[in-house]
Amino acid sequence: MLEKKIAVVILNWNGQELLKQFLPSIIKYSQEATIYVVDNASTDDSVLCIKLHFPTIKIIQNKYNYGFAKGYNEALKFVDEEIYALVNSDIEVTENWLEPIISLFEIEAQTAIIQPKILDFKNKEYFEYAGAAGGFIDKYAYPFCRGRIFETLEKDNGQYNDTIEIFWASGACFFIRKEVFLELKGFDADFFAHQEEIDLCWRAFNKGYVTKYHSKSTVYHIGGATLQEGNPKKTFLNFRNSLWMMLKNLPKSILIQTLLIRMLLDGVAAFRFLFQGKISHFFAVGKAHLYLYMSFFNFLKKRDSHQSKKYYKIKSIVYRYFINNGKVFDHL
Repeated sequence: MLEKKIAVVILNWNGQELLKQFLPSIIKYSQEATIYVVDNASTDDSVLCIKLHFPTIKIIQNKYNYGFAKGYNEALKFVDEEIYALVNSDIEVTENWLEPIISLFEIEAQTAIIQPKILDFKNKEYFEYAGAAGGFIDKYAYPFCRGRIFETLEKDNGQYNDTIEIFWASGACFFIRKEVFLELKGFDADFFAHQEEIDLCWRAFNKGYVTKYHSKSTVYHIGGATLQEGNPKKTFLNFRNSLWMMLKNLPKSILIQTLLIRMLLDGVAAFRFLFQGKISHFFAVGKAHLYLYMSFFNFLKKRDSHQSKKYYKIKSIVYRYFINNGKVFDHL
């Protein structure tokens, strides 16, 4: 194993308290790596905190708050290591979390992206929402995970203690070869935040690269530390970015039909928000669709020459979950 071939890169925005809480575990258990914190123009004392309390960490300062996608794109220009480990600032890592990942990269040349097991920091016996034991999508690009389907989280009973090919890896703890990241031109900066990692994995998949989940590496994630689940901005970003992702990556032969069905399903979700009294979320879905109309032709230009037809795990996770009681991944 080559020493310091991996860079642990943590994106931060006004997360001074999270850095104090979680950097110690990363420093303690990441001897194989060079550790970077990318500061997205924080207005708190994050940078000063790192300099005073964690002097071994390298700091990259972005000029503006570029969000997750462009924030990483800009910062990684200054990172030379062969493998990027992109880690949220609210992640606690465990002993020996890097070695299994590095070993898998070394023996599998076509594996370009890897995700560890992601458990809930607040309830460590359960999988965490953002990634769990590896991600998939259905035909209409609704994401789900082994260990988490919509709001249903499974307890970790060892049922996913394996190493398998998945469709997408969580941006909460996302390992990727530098050469592949550069070939794909990084995250789509227009996304700002949310689902940019699924888009990147989809583009990698279309080029024949493999994304894997490796259970022998475990991390714990708080989730929602930057943007809470009930925030309508999060709803807007998820719905908008999902539509953009479909426009970029769906096979041409099913593009319009699949996109229209997804938009109808979004309409159902919007009225569900309305009936729940979540008015701002109702309008967030409408705003997401408006952005699709406004940017339709710009995103058509982002399409690659090849899109694989075998991108989805099942036809409709919405039907399986809400109609057919498919709330556990193994039951799918």
